[in-house]
Amino acid sequence: MVTAKPLPEELAKLPFTVYQSRALGVAPNRLRAKDLVGGGRLIRTHAGREPSMIERARVLCAATPDAWVSHETAAVFFDLGLPPWLGADPRMHLSKPNGLPRVRRAGVVGHRVHVIPGEVVEIDGIRVSGPARTWLDLAHQLPLRYVIAMGDQLIRMPRPDLEFRSLPFAHKDGLRLLIRQHPNMKGVEKARLALDEMRVGADSFPETFLRLALLDANLPEPELQLRLDPHDPRSPAADLGYRKHRIAVQYDGAHHRTREQQSRDNRRDELFVHAGWSYFKPNADDLADDFQQLVARIKRARRTD
Repeated sequence: MVTAKPLPEELAKLPFTVYQSRALGVAPNRLRAKDLVGGGRLIRTHAGREPSMIERARVLCAATPDAWVSHETAAVFFDLGLPPWLGADPRMHLSKPNGLPRVRRAGVVGHRVHVIPGEVVEIDGIRVSGPARTWLDLAHQLPLRYVIAMGDQLIRMPRPDLEFRSLPFAHKDGLRLLIRQHPNMKGVEKARLALDEMRVGADSFPETFLRLALLDANLPEPELQLRLDPHDPRSPAADLGYRKHRIAVQYDGAHHRTREQQSRDNRRDELFVHAGWSYFKPNADDLADDFQQLVARIKRARRTD
């Protein structure tokens, strides 16, 4: 039986490659001890511990130096959102430049792509397709409304107190240039169509889908992040609405279920209602209905204004 001698601190908890262990002087027979298991070709992981997505990405990129995290995995990495039929796939997506063989590993989907300098970034030592390039990579396999919704996530203004960043992932001019640089890429025409429909101000996929449902119903373009007092930056804001008709809509997503958030929501709701606005709070049930009943109620509110 192989005695499990202590591993170097760098390898004691995280997955690692055979090359990393050799560089730290670990004997080859140590890698056959029962506390380690194979994590794929040239990779070892710790028995009884499931690596996180970040840990898997790091070790896979270390084992395949020419590759980077891309497609669905990159969308999860940047929290860009995915349709439910893609987000549950546990496989890691890795890309390589055209001309190199695609990555072939268990649990990995390999891609070969044309890439321009600057489209792949490094985050905490992990190479990953940047958010804008990830959006373009996924455009061909997503329905148009999802391409629009993910695009809205790229260009929205982040909330620094919650997201640890203060700038959008991209701007529409930059995305327009990205599209021009990849004229023959699958999905580029869909991305171009989506770009025309993207708006700054939608903080989630449901908010985008709600806006699109209103437009599909031949209603005017709603104002996004609609403040009760447009001249006061501290005034409470609803997700969208029609100021002329004093109609405000706030999508009640999962993050609104905390006690602290509910208290803030209640104060905002009361201010809109007391100011005489028609105030709507759709939720996941309305999303499942594609907001059809909500749209009908908004239409009635506009007619009675």
